[in-house]
Amino acid sequence: MSLSQDINQKHAIERWNTRQRPTYRHFTTTPVAPSLAAEVHGLDLTQALSPAQVDELKQAIADNLVLVFRKQKLTQSQHKRFAAYFGKLHQHKLATDNSQTERSGDPEVLAWKTGAHSKFTAGEAWHHDVSCDSEPIWGSFLRVTRNPEVGGGDTAFANMHLAYETLSDPLKDFLRTLTAIHDGAHAWTRGYGAKPQPGQSFPVSEHPVVARHPLSGRPFLYVNSGFTSHIPQLSRTESDALLQTLFRHIEQSQILQARVRWEDDTLVFWDNWATQHHAVWDYFPYERWGERVSSTIGQAPQAA
Repeated sequence: MSLSQDINQKHAIERWNTRQRPTYRHFTTTPVAPSLAAEVHGLDLTQALSPAQVDELKQAIADNLVLVFRKQKLTQSQHKRFAAYFGKLHQHKLATDNSQTERSGDPEVLAWKTGAHSKFTAGEAWHHDVSCDSEPIWGSFLRVTRNPEVGGGDTAFANMHLAYETLSDPLKDFLRTLTAIHDGAHAWTRGYGAKPQPGQSFPVSEHPVVARHPLSGRPFLYVNSGFTSHIPQLSRTESDALLQTLFRHIEQSQILQARVRWEDDTLVFWDNWATQHHAVWDYFPYERWGERVSSTIGQAPQAA
């Protein structure tokens, strides 16, 4: 998106980028980009957090959508403990069931290794994590355990509140009447060549195209090229055209986005409903390894 867009879009961007940034009692933050993401300073995630610290982090994730914690030398159990403050730990279907991902031995830890012989890297398309679940992941918590020595391997994030607000009013009104089908096979079979185990199938769920956030109450766009197969209220031709328009809006509108640069001992926590992300594979043939823990909040996105 360029600033040659119409006046309504400019106003939406201006309102968001000039919003008053809150301060917090238990830590400080530094913005990564105007659209979303902040680095958090003053917390040691190797130690247990107090309820007051957790409550304030919930406010900070609602404010910033992506939180970056540097210099956190975490064990796997400490990583899981931090994620568990924000919901029930998610068990990923590919964590132990499929040879296309690195098996962690723990269904609550999704691990991967990307290197010279990899056919893909996890998360290379713009997506919400596992939006095909009936109660999709709300919080994702990622550690990169090996960074490419030449640099690269950033993760790009996009703000889905702002993606919705920068659409035209007639399109916003129309989208609020629609739902979308999110299909695990659409992402994992097509993208990773993964197949379900005998007698199993990948989840398929229907979610509103525009949902209301449970923390902030703000509407956000909830379709993604990784998992969203179609809009059932439309013909396939109409659905494909509309979804491709929305996907291009998210992918090409850099003013909605921020990039997080990884360092050793960094943990990134993102709101997986109100953001999409894209793992940038610009370091071939070097290696990048990581582990992700995620949490759910016991509900599905609700229509705005």
